[in-house]
Amino acid sequence: MADNYIERQYEQYEARKAAWEKARKLGKKKLKTTRPKTKKD
Repeated sequence: MADNYIERQYEQYEARKAAWEKARKLGKKKLKTTRPKTKKD
């Protein structure tokens, strides 16, 4: 019973870790902000 509990907890931990890593990778991509070109008079 105890082994099963630890296994389940570890699987849940791995799932959370994978989700966190995926979110972190996706969050790193930032779009470059481009300034609109101004016309010189």
